[in-house]
Order: sequence, then C-alpha cells, then structure tokens
Amino acid sequence: MTGPYDDIINLPHHVSVSHPHMPNIERAAQFSPFAALTGFEGAIEETARLTDDQKDISDSEREKLDAALAGLMRNPDPKADVKITYFVPDARKDGGEYVTERVRIRRVDTNSREIITTDKRRIAIDMILSLDDE
Repeated sequence: MTGPYDDIINLPHHVSVSHPHMPNIERAAQFSPFAALTGFEGAIEETARLTDDQKDISDSEREKLDAALAGLMRNPDPKADVKITYFVPDARKDGGEYVTERVRIRRVDTNSREIITTDKRRIAIDMILSLDDE
C-alpha cells in the first residue's frame, strides 16, 4: 500500500545554510502564553480593592472635636504629639481610608480649615474623625 507522502518520507532533513539551528528552549518560547489583555489584571485588582465611606460624626463628637481644636489653637505645643484619625479620599475611586497616626501640630488654620503639622502636611478639619492630645 502506498501513501501520499511515500516519495518524500525518506529524504534527508533540510538544514539551512544562512540561518543557524534554533535551540529547543527558544522554539518552546514561541508557544508560551502571552498577556492578550494587557492591563486587564491590574483593572481587576483595582476593582477588588476595598475603600471605606467617610463617616458622619454625631453632634456630640463634633463638639468634642471642636473643643480639642480650640485647645490646640490656644496652647500650640509643637513638641507635643497628638493622635489624630482622619479620612484620606482615594485618588482612583469613590471612598478612601481612615488613617490614625501621631503628629505634631504646628498650627490650626481657620481660614483654610486645615491643621498644619510640623512636617508641613495639611489635614482638612472636615476630614478629621477624632483628635486626642493625651
């Protein structure tokens, strides 16, 4: 029985004169997977990243915060640490996160409604959740 390729089955394998033989590892790399949807994984991670909503504080908490701010305005002590919790809006999506840290307050700017720290950061008073100067 004769097959359709019987005339070429026993011919020697062609070897190129101008192109060197490709190593098997490089041949395998041609068939490795590639990122068809560039950036898609990052978009999924960004969507999955959770953010918090800014909380509304009660009138009694607002009064307590105002009293603490007034005390800081009367007696600014740049050497005293203050524990502050404030909201930082997320730059890429709705919401943000609450940050609690100890800072040294340089001054309270009532015109721009900001607290200015000794390291020149500005924290909006409207974003502050709690302030503890103990």
